[in-house]
Amino acid sequence: MAEPDAVPASAVSRSVSSRVFALLDAFTPQRPALRLVDLRDRTGLPVSTVHRLASELVELGALTRDTDGVYRIGLRIWELGSLCPQPRTLRDVSLPYMQDLYEATGENVHLAVLDGGEVLYLERVWGRRSVEVVTHVGGRSPLHATGVGKMLLSHAPRNFQEQVLAAGLKRYTPHTVVMPGLLMRSLQSVRETGIARCVEELSLGTMSIAAPIFDGDRCLAAALSVVLHTGAKKLATVEPALKMAAMSISRELARAYDPEVTIARGTRTPAMQ
Repeated sequence: MAEPDAVPASAVSRSVSSRVFALLDAFTPQRPALRLVDLRDRTGLPVSTVHRLASELVELGALTRDTDGVYRIGLRIWELGSLCPQPRTLRDVSLPYMQDLYEATGENVHLAVLDGGEVLYLERVWGRRSVEVVTHVGGRSPLHATGVGKMLLSHAPRNFQEQVLAAGLKRYTPHTVVMPGLLMRSLQSVRETGIARCVEELSLGTMSIAAPIFDGDRCLAAALSVVLHTGAKKLATVEPALKMAAMSISRELARAYDPEVTIARGTRTPAMQ
C-alpha cells in the first residue's frame, strides 16, 4: 500500500524554485484561501514538503497564515509584482484615459492583455453607475467569449488562433460563439473594423465593446473595453469615446516606447496597416 504522502516521481524531482512556484500558483481568484491539504492536493507535493515551504514563505511575507490554518498570498508578493515594468507602464499610461472614459460613459472600463491562452485584466475603472460584472484586476477570462479577448485573439498569429480552437470553445451562455468557423470569421471582422463586440457571450444581460491599443512598433499591446447592459441606448456614443481613448493611449505608448522592452505580456503581433 502506498504511503499517504506518495506522489509521482515527477513531483519529487522538481527543483526547489519550481516547487515554490507550484505552491504560489495553487492560489487563484476563485481559491484565494487554501489549507495545507488543499495545497498538497493542488501541487501534488508531499504534505511535509508543502508544510516546510509554506512555513518559509510565511516567514518571508510571501504567504500569510490565519489562526485557523488557512494560507493566503502575502503583501510581499504584491510588492514584488508591482515592480514589473511592463504592465505598470501600460497601466500608468492608460489609467487617466480610462478614468475619462468612465466619466463619459458611466460604465465599467477594462484594460487587458494576452497572457498564455487567456485574457489577463491589468486595470479596471468602475463606479456605482456601472453594470455589475464578474471581472476584477488580476482576474482572467476566456479569449473567445469576451470583447477584449476577441480583440487580442484577432491580432494573434494564426497558429496561436488554431491552438485556441483546438483546445475547445466552452459555452458560457446560449449566445457564446463555439463554432470555430464562425469565430474565425468574426475575428477577421474585428481586425478589419478595429472594434470587437461581445453580446451576452460570457454572462447574460451584459455586452462588451473593445478597441485595440498599439505600442510604438504598431504591435498590439492590449485591449480596452467598456462593459454595459445589453441593449443600452447610449451605445452610439460609447463606441466613439472608446476608440478615442484607445487611440490616445496608443499615442502615449508610442512616445514612451522602447523597442527593447515588450509592453504586453502576451504575443506582440504587427497591426494590420
